[in-house]
Amino acid sequence: MDFEVVRPQDLTPASIERWAALQSADIALDSPFLSPQWARAVERVQGEGARNVRVAILKEAGREVGFFPARVGSFTAMPVGAPMCDYQGLVAEPGLRVEAKDLIGALGVDRLDFTFMLEEQAVFAKHARGRDLSYVVDVAGGYEAYEAERRAAGASVLKDSDKKRRKVEREVGPVEFQAFSRSTTDFDQLLAWKSAQCRATGQTDVFQVAWTRSLLKRLFESREPDFGAVLFTLHFGGELAAVHLHLHGRRTVHGWIIAHDPRFERYSPGILLFQDILRWMDGAPYSRLDLGPGDYRFKRELSNAGQWVTHGFVGLPSPAALARRAAYGVRQAAEALPLGRVSELPGKAMRRMDVWRGLS
Repeated sequence: MDFEVVRPQDLTPASIERWAALQSADIALDSPFLSPQWARAVERVQGEGARNVRVAILKEAGREVGFFPARVGSFTAMPVGAPMCDYQGLVAEPGLRVEAKDLIGALGVDRLDFTFMLEEQAVFAKHARGRDLSYVVDVAGGYEAYEAERRAAGASVLKDSDKKRRKVEREVGPVEFQAFSRSTTDFDQLLAWKSAQCRATGQTDVFQVAWTRSLLKRLFESREPDFGAVLFTLHFGGELAAVHLHLHGRRTVHGWIIAHDPRFERYSPGILLFQDILRWMDGAPYSRLDLGPGDYRFKRELSNAGQWVTHGFVGLPSPAALARRAAYGVRQAAEALPLGRVSELPGKAMRRMDVWRGLS
């Protein structure tokens, strides 16, 4: 196995086409976060600095057989676009055998941290330290078939949404859905609502960082047919009630950034908007709405499929790997204790530190 490491902007048209072909061959890889366009978009806004976006191209006998992007620093590597990236993985030919440590060695680092690695990828499986379910809505058979399947499964979310929609129309006014909205006003309102939500919950406001705002704006303004961000809006009686900014690939729409007006909370406008998106997908080239990881009731009820993702690290013998191993040791020891929320503190601290690292 040979490796060539390049900047995303230096990928040749042939390499981009090859990468896209490998993605198309496996629905599990059909995420916009695993595309060459994502790596290129992130590099454009982050530029060159202490950490740089790179792509490891895997080759056998001169033939390109795999692609793995990462943000590379002096000692460690992390996912491209973290913490805004919901998937990581190696886009490669089926059955390709490669050692993870050889891969990070080619990137020139001592350690690779990952947060949402596709669990089914054997190359990283033994390096995982935990797992989460990423919820997926498969509507390949159409919305009516999906709705019937959810009803048969005992999920009431769609029926409840229909009731709330009728209630909105009675009490507020007409419900208006728009896909691929180009409203900069609604886009700005989305970011304002998300920032307010971060402040209210004590989370790091990722929407006030220069490169993340630039990335969102560029993707919102994009016109590429197979990659970009799509703004979906829902108005009640002429007022903006909910707004979503989702990434799309060739066949998948990935639920990314969602917010709603707190005044309309009782009508669950975010869920109504998801329902309208699923209906809209009937006439669009997309067959999956990926809701991403995170155990929320609406995801459990809307989803009819899913795929597992893992967090962990790959390390070569080094101080960087030793430090990460120690951090996971403290985290796992705490999580094994019956201390309730106290047991979760080391894990929360690690995740918050990773967010700060990604934003810097």
